[in-house]
Amino acid sequence: MISQLTVFLENEKGRLAAACQTVADAGINMHALNLADTADFGVVRMLTDTPEAAAEALRAAGYRAAVTPVLAVRVPNVPGGLAKLLAFMDEQEANIEYGYCFSVNADVAIDVLKVDGDSGIEQELTAAGFEPVRPEDIYDLD
Repeated sequence: MISQLTVFLENEKGRLAAACQTVADAGINMHALNLADTADFGVVRMLTDTPEAAAEALRAAGYRAAVTPVLAVRVPNVPGGLAKLLAFMDEQEANIEYGYCFSVNADVAIDVLKVDGDSGIEQELTAAGFEPVRPEDIYDLD
C-alpha cells in the first residue's frame, strides 16, 4: 500500500488553487491529483513527495486533510490494462471504493484503488504477475 493525501475543500472558487499553493509553499511536489465534487464540497486526492508532511502543512493552513492507505498497481498502458486488473480484483472479491489512473509513460500506467480492508491483496497481485507500487517508488518516506 502507498499513502495518499485526501483533502476536503469547500466548493468555492480558488479553494483548489489555494490548497495546491499550500503544498507548493511547503516545498512538496505533487505527482497526481484527482478531484471529485458535490454541490457543497470537493474531495481532492493527491500523491505527493511526503504525504504526512503535506497533510500537516494543509492542516496548519486550516484544511481538513488525512493520509489514506491505497493500493497502486503498474499496468501496461494499453487498451484493457485496467480491465485486466479489475477482473482480477473481482475474482478476489475485493471491494473497490474508488479509483483513478495516470500514465507514467507510453508503456506504463498506475492504477490507484481504495480497497475495503487489507486482505493481503498485494501479495495476491504479485503472485498473479501484477506489479504493486511500493511507497518508495513514488515518494520520500516520511
